[in-house]
Amino acid sequence: MPVRRARGPLQRVQRRSRELRAQVEAVRAESAALAPGRRKALWLRCVQLRKLVDENINALRNLKKADEPAPVGNYSQRKEEEEKLLLTLFQELQNLVLALDQDSVTMNYAADEERQKGPQTEDENGEEDESEDEESSEEEDSEETDDEDEDKLLDDPNVKECIAVGNFDAQQEGDLTFTKGEVLLIHDKKADGWWVAENSKGERGLVPRTYLAIRDEDVDSQEQSEEHIEVVDETADGTEIKKRTDSHWSAVRRAISENDAVEVLATIGAVPAGFRLSMLFQLLEEGNQFRASYFLQPELTPSQLAFKDLVWNSEKNTIYPRPTRLSVIVTLCSCKMIPVPGGSIQVLSRHVRLCLFDGNRVLSNIHTVRATWQPKNPQTWTFSPRVTGILPSLLDGDCFVRSNSLSSDIGVLFELGITYIRNSTGERGELSCGWAFLKLFTSDGMPVPSKMYELLLNGGTPYERGVEVDPSISRRAGSGVFHQFIALKKQPVLTVKLRSLSTQSKDILNLLPETLIGSMCCIHLLIFYRQILGDALLKDRISTQSTELICNPILATFPQLMDQPDLMDALRSAWADRERTLKRSEKSTFLPDYQWAEEESEASRWKVIADFLKKSRENDGALQYLLSSENTHKAFDISELAYDFLGETRQNDPGV
Repeated sequence: MPVRRARGPLQRVQRRSRELRAQVEAVRAESAALAPGRRKALWLRCVQLRKLVDENINALRNLKKADEPAPVGNYSQRKEEEEKLLLTLFQELQNLVLALDQDSVTMNYAADEERQKGPQTEDENGEEDESEDEESSEEEDSEETDDEDEDKLLDDPNVKECIAVGNFDAQQEGDLTFTKGEVLLIHDKKADGWWVAENSKGERGLVPRTYLAIRDEDVDSQEQSEEHIEVVDETADGTEIKKRTDSHWSAVRRAISENDAVEVLATIGAVPAGFRLSMLFQLLEEGNQFRASYFLQPELTPSQLAFKDLVWNSEKNTIYPRPTRLSVIVTLCSCKMIPVPGGSIQVLSRHVRLCLFDGNRVLSNIHTVRATWQPKNPQTWTFSPRVTGILPSLLDGDCFVRSNSLSSDIGVLFELGITYIRNSTGERGELSCGWAFLKLFTSDGMPVPSKMYELLLNGGTPYERGVEVDPSISRRAGSGVFHQFIALKKQPVLTVKLRSLSTQSKDILNLLPETLIGSMCCIHLLIFYRQILGDALLKDRISTQSTELICNPILATFPQLMDQPDLMDALRSAWADRERTLKRSEKSTFLPDYQWAEEESEASRWKVIADFLKKSRENDGALQYLLSSENTHKAFDISELAYDFLGETRQNDPGV
């Protein structure tokens, strides 16, 4: 999706000038073939436009170069050229006002002359003038009300198609060129007046709202909606489809629109122009809907009377395996030619976030793998091909991917990101350094081959097309074939390996939820959790209708570990040391809150975890250490022991 960057005062005035110029052109075209009864309304519009142009001229004259957030070349010349343009528009509107006013005088001359012929007293003349003034005022109010209603109708979210009232040429990258009379499909109505639209060729871009008008079909549709016609989406079996209430699109819009920080960093040369706010990070910050802890919970059937992906096998005394349409291993190998940020920001983390994506929506949890790099070659990121022992699971480049989605466009979305802190202000943030998409099925529905893939990274967000991570690379390249080839070699790429599963590995993964992405090094822990979940919810419950709290500390706390990888590593280490005796995930009360890419927090948490594991080994188990009088604990919290499955289970989502 295209992104409108923050503008300086001069750019805002220039944008306003373009909008006003389009309106003037539309008024001029309309005046040439306008019915006599509408000339009064058009005259009023011209007067209002003339006032707006005059205000923009005054705003331009009050601008100062020091007010600009970034250096602007040829500032005085640009300001002078813009003033000439506005003065020309003002003169054109002045001529239109005079012409429309003269037409009105000509049309009403005969009627006025006829009225003046009759004998009228002074009082009658006064009363007639007063009556005419009232009628004129009523007409003006009526026309203004009509215009306001038309604007409100145009801004209505239910109106998706608009017609262009003038020609528009793209002013910068991301704009959409269109011609007068062209019908545009509106995807997003932004508050700044620049809307995301799509033409008949499928091309998307930003268009100014002032160039658009309501279509007759949309008016009819709006009138029907005002009659409170209720429409309910249903499936073939009559099940009502509930609209998604997730934060997906609100987070996406924020990642796309709130781009001021990136604009500032790009202006001072800290990052390339293709960097954006991280869309996947925004989704993770919105809530838990795209976290692994959410997808690890059992999913309910549409009737909400049973579990969709958790069924008990009484013969084998365990849960049934759940084969899925998609079950593969994706291994992150390396990232090359990634632009290095400038010295004005400090990079706290380099990482890749990945998820299932169909080109429109995120269909799984968002999994994060941290990259490593060498100071002598900062443009290359690497990943651990297999994590064993005490290596952090956050570095595990081996990722399992599971989904039962029937989407023909499903694939893995990779977003390279950095967590940074700005040296001058202390401001923290997360940027996307590029993204790539690996489609997992061919056009005829067959899985793509298992092999190594070198994916060229795109700039911007996954909803934008044709944006380079670093546009300066292409600009510096020559026009020759050899130069273009060299420039292509300098473009950032992500190398991944797609592997199919063996029969044994597939049987193991089939014990996991139908939709999940995670590290291969944690599979045994996830399966253990799922088996305990089956025991508690299906085997040991007195009645399937019972909704009482279940006393089980593992079920109550384990999903939280999925979002805190260092605790997951502590459990992995303890599991490896005492696999037979350590069956519970204990959480130390001394741990500070988990903070992403906080070096101090990570170090302090690891110190507590290491101390806990050391004491556990010395005392032949964790119980003696936890019950020791030397340790202090917080007050008992029932949420650490009680598992409320009604509050944790996922609702069935037909779109995933």
